[in-house]
Amino acid sequence: QVQLVESGGGSVQAGGSLRLSCAASGRIFSRYAMGWFRQAPGKEREFVVAISQSGGRIYYADSVKGRFTISRDNTKNTVYLEMNGLKPEDTAIYSCAGTPAYSGDFVRPSTYDVWGQGTQVTVSS
Repeated sequence: QVQLVESGGGSVQAGGSLRLSCAASGRIFSRYAMGWFRQAPGKEREFVVAISQSGGRIYYADSVKGRFTISRDNTKNTVYLEMNGLKPEDTAIYSCAGTPAYSGDFVRPSTYDVWGQGTQVTVSS
């Protein structure tokens, strides 16, 4: 079983940048597709981006395309989310998630088996 721990959240002004990390325990990280989701107060959990096991397939939500970049380092059991051009509407708790599935709807939270505890990102105007 993989366990996930996020880090890198914080408070920035609009236009700023943050880099989130999601570190996984266990030796089977490379078998997991990984996703980032976010949830703002009073809103539903929202898909942000997903990356396949090898990193060869990446899916971005339209709201972050061109501003956010996901990457993974399977030698370090870590997936990263580089966030640039942050906007106040990006304010949310960001969680990483993992699934051993090689196909399916990676936009849906129910696809994922393992979740981190989340890290807060706050963007002020």
